[in-house]
Amino acid sequence: MKILLKSATIVDAESKHHLKKRDILIKDGKIDKIGAKIEKPDNTEEISLKNLHVSQGWFDSSVSFGEPGFEERETINNGLKTAALSGFTNVAVNANSYPVTDSKGHVKFLKSKAEDNAVNVYPIGALTTGSNGVDLAELYDMQCEGAVAFYDYKSPIANANLLKIALQYAQNFNGLVQSFPFEKSVARKGLVNEEINSTKLGLKGIPALSEELQIIRDLYILEYTGGKLHIPTISTKKSVELIKTAKKKGLNVSCSVAIFNLMLTDDVLDQFDTNYKVLPPLRTKTDIKALLNGLKDGTIDGVTSDHNPIDVENKKIEFEHALFGSIGLESVFGALNTLVGAEASVKALTNLKNAFGITTKPIKEGNTAELSLFNPDDDWVFSETDIISTSKNAALLGKNLKGKPYGIFANNQLILK
Repeated sequence: MKILLKSATIVDAESKHHLKKRDILIKDGKIDKIGAKIEKPDNTEEISLKNLHVSQGWFDSSVSFGEPGFEERETINNGLKTAALSGFTNVAVNANSYPVTDSKGHVKFLKSKAEDNAVNVYPIGALTTGSNGVDLAELYDMQCEGAVAFYDYKSPIANANLLKIALQYAQNFNGLVQSFPFEKSVARKGLVNEEINSTKLGLKGIPALSEELQIIRDLYILEYTGGKLHIPTISTKKSVELIKTAKKKGLNVSCSVAIFNLMLTDDVLDQFDTNYKVLPPLRTKTDIKALLNGLKDGTIDGVTSDHNPIDVENKKIEFEHALFGSIGLESVFGALNTLVGAEASVKALTNLKNAFGITTKPIKEGNTAELSLFNPDDDWVFSETDIISTSKNAALLGKNLKGKPYGIFANNQLILK
């Protein structure tokens, strides 16, 4: 396959063509030539798109698809199609299926279902058997099979000694442990952020303290054990400060923030719309400001869609009984670009590759072509017609966004809307 991308602005700080408009010739999956003007060779497909920008392929560190067990929410096949058309060449898939991905056989299943797809799938293995928080799962075997991290999705590690042992054991094979920042004994049966709005609406609150206590504990354990720790989806000002201090100490800790916690506050809850019931909960303007500053100064390593499809039977019900979660792949770039601009968005959507042990592929001649294609200046309103996912539980529905993905080129496949 030969592809010629015409007049593409390259957004890649690792490339000498950064922020320059160039033609890019791709042959058999590799970047053959980059130049100001390249004549189209014979038998070459020319791609010319409005205000085309390209970057290294984006990576989402927290994606859920449902299959196996919850195919009514999303299948792997449609989930990967959604990822590709949303600009993602790499996704880390959570272990919240049924059965839970807690063995090398389950990892192998996920890899085989995604074989020959344009999007690279990186399974996340459960940290504990069945994600029940009692016994460590087959971490080493899963990593040998292709798992990139170990995480009981949205389930906090209540047993501090279990986290200690996991961090110590994983060092033997350079494994990445994730710990969800949520202290259940403090959060109890909370539904939304514990603040003025939760009191006004009569909804049980989840204090910021529940997140921060868990982070303090986990960072102390990490300082004791060494190893690699990733803290997914932080949401409070104090959390940013705690992780910033830990990094200054030299601890090997990374963290992410979900796009919803950057875009929305708990002010939107007055309609009791269950699309806004996410975990961690939507918090305050003060928290959002701190999160954006943390992203800017490098304390927060990256942004995730935290894409979690939920079927209508478990979402369009009373607020108290609805499951936590929102889809986000289709809207994450537009929302992030609206907040921080194209360069910072690309960095936030590629920077976590290093923490997860995923090889980066700069836009240089001779390198494998793994590209996200997008228009950063396209203004649009995110509506249900933009949803590719099987489930429609989208927190950002109706929001004005700026910037739209065209698709990807990866694994010698061009996927465009």
